[in-house]
Amino acid sequence: MNKAKPVQVIAVSGGKGGVGKSNISVNLGIALSQRGRRVAILDADLGLANVDVLLGITANRNLADVLSGECELKEILVEGPWGVRVVPAASGNQRMAQLPAMEHVGLIKAFSELADDLDVLIVDVAAGISDLVVSFMRASQELLFVVCDEPASITDAYALIKLMNRECGTNRFRILANQVRSEEEGRHLYEKLSRVTERFLDVALEYVGMVPFDEAVRKAVQRQRAVLDAYPRSKAAIAIKALADKVDKWPLPSEPRGHCEFFVERLIEA
Repeated sequence: MNKAKPVQVIAVSGGKGGVGKSNISVNLGIALSQRGRRVAILDADLGLANVDVLLGITANRNLADVLSGECELKEILVEGPWGVRVVPAASGNQRMAQLPAMEHVGLIKAFSELADDLDVLIVDVAAGISDLVVSFMRASQELLFVVCDEPASITDAYALIKLMNRECGTNRFRILANQVRSEEEGRHLYEKLSRVTERFLDVALEYVGMVPFDEAVRKAVQRQRAVLDAYPRSKAAIAIKALADKVDKWPLPSEPRGHCEFFVERLIEA
């Protein structure tokens, strides 16, 4: 009997809102799907969901219905471009934004029912440093931080890295520069963040590239389509495809880390 292959779980975060992490989540998911990976995107901003809006898809049910016991997780999945499946959250639902810790655990464990049909789960994490943000990031194996050229972006990314390091023992973070004018500017952003983390924290940051500022992204958002789908030859789309090439080579987890994780059964079996 073949051992079950672990599902790769990537949390896309950054601390600050408005850095483009939902766009990165959606387009990275599509780029990986184009490579033959079976991908789902979890809209983990449970109270202010927007992934379905970005893709112009209609969700009749969402995670609020799962938590109320009205349906199972697999029943709310909505198919987007290139076969990417979206796990929609609620919008304008304060209770979803303030779930108690035990419901975080239950939600994370519920994803096990999707494991047989999935290679990659991308978790589009909410802004801020709430308990829910920490729970989803702690349950993911890869943490991809999206930063842009604003002082608040670097400050908030550092604050979240510090929290994850000191509270959860996480010491590896991957950094993507978004909406920058050049590769040089992207590296400069990474180096600014790296200098402050090296000084105060025991963590390892890895620069995974940059996505340039591109008017095509704004046009795609207005059309409620992913830029990879609407403008596949744009500069932003090409950069995200290059990111997907790197992500595709990231090693899969080999064992559980001793706390609540997505698809932990797969890690134990492997």
